[in-house]
Amino acid sequence: MRLSLSSRRLFLLLTWIANLSNVASALRYIESKSLNPCQSNSSFTATLFNVIFTPNNGSLAFDIVGVSSISGYVQADIEVIAYGLKILKRPLDPCASNLQGMCPMNTGQINIESNIIVPPDLVKKIPAIAYGVPDLDGVVRIHINNTKTNESVACVEADLSNGKTVYQKAVGWVLAVIAGLALLASAVSSGLGHSNTAAHVAANTLSLFGFFQVQAIVGMTSVPLPPIVASWTQNFQWSMGIIRVDFLQDICTWYQRSTGGTPSTLLSTLATASVHVQKRSVEVVHGLFLRAYDQMVKRATTSADSSKVVVVEGITRVGFRAQIEPTNIFLTGLIFFMIFVVLTALGVALFKASCEGAVKAGWLNGNRFEDFRNGWKLVLKGILFRLVLVGYPQMCVLCLWELTVRDSAAEVVLALFFFISMTVALSWAALKVFRIAKRSVSMHKNPAYILYSDPSALNKWGFLYVQFRATAYYFITPVLIYIFVKSLFIAFSQKNGTVQAIGLVIIEAVFLIAISILRPWMDKRTNGFNIAIGAINFSNAIFLLVFTAVFNQPGIVTGVMGVIFVAKNVVFTAALLFMVIFSSCYAIFVKNPDTRYQPMRDDRGSFIKSATQLNTELDALGATARGDMVQTSYNKRDLDDDDSYSSSSGRPQHDAAGVPLPPSTANSNRSPSRRRDSREPPRSPIDPAMTLFPSDGTPRHGSPMQHTENSRGMYSGYNESSRPGADLPLLNTWPGENSPAARAPDQQAMYGRSGSQHSSSAYRQQNNTSPWQRGAGYDH
Repeated sequence: MRLSLSSRRLFLLLTWIANLSNVASALRYIESKSLNPCQSNSSFTATLFNVIFTPNNGSLAFDIVGVSSISGYVQADIEVIAYGLKILKRPLDPCASNLQGMCPMNTGQINIESNIIVPPDLVKKIPAIAYGVPDLDGVVRIHINNTKTNESVACVEADLSNGKTVYQKAVGWVLAVIAGLALLASAVSSGLGHSNTAAHVAANTLSLFGFFQVQAIVGMTSVPLPPIVASWTQNFQWSMGIIRVDFLQDICTWYQRSTGGTPSTLLSTLATASVHVQKRSVEVVHGLFLRAYDQMVKRATTSADSSKVVVVEGITRVGFRAQIEPTNIFLTGLIFFMIFVVLTALGVALFKASCEGAVKAGWLNGNRFEDFRNGWKLVLKGILFRLVLVGYPQMCVLCLWELTVRDSAAEVVLALFFFISMTVALSWAALKVFRIAKRSVSMHKNPAYILYSDPSALNKWGFLYVQFRATAYYFITPVLIYIFVKSLFIAFSQKNGTVQAIGLVIIEAVFLIAISILRPWMDKRTNGFNIAIGAINFSNAIFLLVFTAVFNQPGIVTGVMGVIFVAKNVVFTAALLFMVIFSSCYAIFVKNPDTRYQPMRDDRGSFIKSATQLNTELDALGATARGDMVQTSYNKRDLDDDDSYSSSSGRPQHDAAGVPLPPSTANSNRSPSRRRDSREPPRSPIDPAMTLFPSDGTPRHGSPMQHTENSRGMYSGYNESSRPGADLPLLNTWPGENSPAARAPDQQAMYGRSGSQHSSSAYRQQNNTSPWQRGAGYDH
């Protein structure tokens, strides 16, 4: 009764999955086209094996060509196992069934062609869903016993299929197109000036792509997966570069052969080698190990045996299902990563050229994508760094795995080069972000100031921290460690699926706890998005541990959990795709998509505003007061030079945005004693405690930009009381240094205009609409 209840629940889930699959034919059948030995020293092997069962007429048709070393009369026991349940077991007398070649059996080649009528009561025991559920988890096992000694002389088994599968190449292409279009929507939003929207869309899209990679990594483990799980994870292998292209396979084979390697011939020798894709049944795999221990390595041997058995598992399994030779898997992933990088770089350059051509032709407003057009090279560097981060899980797994299989010396060198270079580049970038943020905290008590106000830092290193809140800029380091440690388990434990499963459970649990407590992403919505992904990844790791059979659970439990695994991942993936598609469409088709997102609590919008978008007089006045002169191109200074942020350097001073400070304020925050003492921490050239405008209540008449040089005539020969607010310095100057009275005539001419532009603090408070002033010390 308990078994019947479990079966009923399983069949309900299978029905739901079957409705999602593409039913190609109304004809119901179960077939098998491969035969594998299931005991050591099996005396029967098959070179041709076709078996099909049609429930409409209850017929079971055989067409078998094999080689036998059995002589005499035998009796067969047939077992049909589906999702761990033995749904059929009956003896078969070859003589009573008039099976040619088996009554009696003789050594040599045997041809068996027959048709058996299965009793109706047995047909009814097979659930109808078995004919429609994709990736049927069923096997037919045949034990051949000697009638005299009742000893098992042979054991063979065949995997069953109903022609349905959840592995569809179209699914992979659709997922890839959606991810690519979402990233494109983020780039367009950023170019249009909607930085908040672009940050959210990019963060969610990259999290979605990371989820795809984790799904693919589950398929790369050497855990015996249920067929439906293996097929589901195969839909995501494109995210790890496992994509078959015929001419690329020829290139990979040529390269390996020319560099001293030996290409495998697994796919080209399927007629003489029986390939067993590792599945759930542990006892079957054990029998195959005993049968072909020396042939279970990652490569197919080239011996002259008429029949061989090769077991593919882990990374080799996903390569085999993608029709990629085992020795070509690493190079295939590497080539696609490089193609992706090159095409992206060419796309950025082409977009730059198109924008310039459209502006010159008058088709595009000159203000459109102005920041990108002025600093496209720096933007390209940031994009390439981001691609390195996106491809790091892929290359980390494949490069470390290549060190274990060593296809050729040249491929090992390539693996070491790419792994070390990418790891060092990302580690260096993370260190730079940490140092820049620390510098910003020491100068401005806020890590977001330099991280977001400096366009060079934002475009070059922003890929590491824009998805996090400003105070969690460091979290990219735990993310890189998480990817690296997971890759170690996947690459170096291909011979032990249990170790991989336990390692993944621990890694995913620690990461889930960390992100749930720290909540490092930019806002509540993005945190929820990523925590949900972390929870699903952790549950998948638990399922993976169950699939290893370490708990010795019944086969039905493994079958049910395999279906549940796919069902929950299908629903969750659909939800993520809907969210990403909706946010991408909103970013493109809504005039002001930033209204959908609340301002960041770290006030990054105050610092990230583009200098080309200073569209109010108060914005321009605030930028002039801070020394943020309008730039026509991105600053050329080297961000790797930490001294560029320090006031102790002997080179020209810069403010946080990288703009040279005027001579009158370059050293205004340093006393002679401070200049002599370089051990003091750096200070911002702007003292946020000092007001920048007069506070005597004198109204400002007209726009500050309407003043001319003649407006200073009223102050010629001025004294301290001849103009309002004269006793309030522009900046926090030290006595005797750079005071307005001590300026050189040319400096007075250069900065004299600002002397006539002082306005009242009351007017400033009423008209303080510029986001540049919020959070930067201008609202005191």
